[in-house]
Amino acid sequence: MKVKIGLLAKEGLVEFVHPQLGVEVEAIGGHYLFNREEMLDHPVGRILYLVGYAVTDRSCCGPAGCSYAVVTGRIVSFRFCLREDGRPVSIVDPIDGSMYEDLAKVIRLKEGVSQVHFLCENGGSRVLF
Repeated sequence: MKVKIGLLAKEGLVEFVHPQLGVEVEAIGGHYLFNREEMLDHPVGRILYLVGYAVTDRSCCGPAGCSYAVVTGRIVSFRFCLREDGRPVSIVDPIDGSMYEDLAKVIRLKEGVSQVHFLCENGGSRVLF
């Protein structure tokens, strides 16, 4: 994907649409939400991540839950525009896979979460427990 920021165009940059904080998203087995947006200062730049939790309370397997963080990437342009629905959009550079373990450890310790998800350039994600 190629994203243009002014005159800058770079392969690998991703438009990240910020979710609404504190709004439950219903799923078949329960719900999840993001309750905070955080930035982590790092030698490669400021890293944007979200903190949230999921509750499985309508599952046939019984109730459960977890807390997690979703790392969007290194901030290139923070909240540079708004979508029609009013949600801000940032440009991020996804985190290189060689940094996952170290960043996950720092975020787990700082936030007390059990999972750290890394958004990938191809639209997928990688989860570290």
